Amino acid sequence: MEDASLIACPHCDLMQRIPEVEPGASVRCPRCDKELWRHREDSFNRTFALTLASLILYIIANSVPMLGLTAVGHEAFTTVIGGAQQLWKDGQQIVAVLVMFVAVISPGLQIGFLMLVLLGCLRERPPAWVGLLLRHIPFTRTWSMIEVMLIGVLVALTKIADYATVIPGIALFSLFALVFLLASMQSCFDPREVWSRIEWAEPEASTIKSKQYSK
Repeated sequence: MEDASLIACPHCDLMQRIPEVEPGASVRCPRCDKELWRHREDSFNRTFALTLASLILYIIANSVPMLGLTAVGHEAFTTVIGGAQQLWKDGQQIVAVLVMFVAVISPGLQIGFLMLVLLGCLRERPPAWVGLLLRHIPFTRTWSMIEVMLIGVLVALTKIADYATVIPGIALFSLFALVFLLASMQSCFDPREVWSRIEWAEPEASTIKSKQYSK
């Protein structure tokens, strides 16, 4: 018989059923004690709102100057992408690629994939690419490291503060806010709710539904 609550633990592969729990409570695997699912109240709407806010901040953070420097009467401003381009020109190609990937590409894919997943689930029958994107969201989240870049920026600013006047731009504050929004977005997101909206092409496939991507 079909049992939508039957899943395999993504850590130890133990087959088990997810019981109904109160909002805010979590279900853990009896074998490895890893969290399998957390009942998030109004997950879909909250995630959609946070994802939309993250998208707006992401566009701002990559469109306006992040930092400005004033020294000996000269003033210069740069964006996140501009900083990566300057690193490339200075011969730091590996660092430039890493900055571009972890601070621009991965966060953009993380926000974009999740937004497309949520929009796809608004349809009566979500398209097949919803599941495909859902499987790749954990990869984009792993490589999204805006906070690491910000720590590097703060360290650099501390070192050059004695030689030039630092002018923080709107993008810098947007990036700080984006770090917290991305964390909140993932905390509210419930992949199990997305999977529950999918209509299986083969009804019997739901009885052997594979691992949930809850982390």
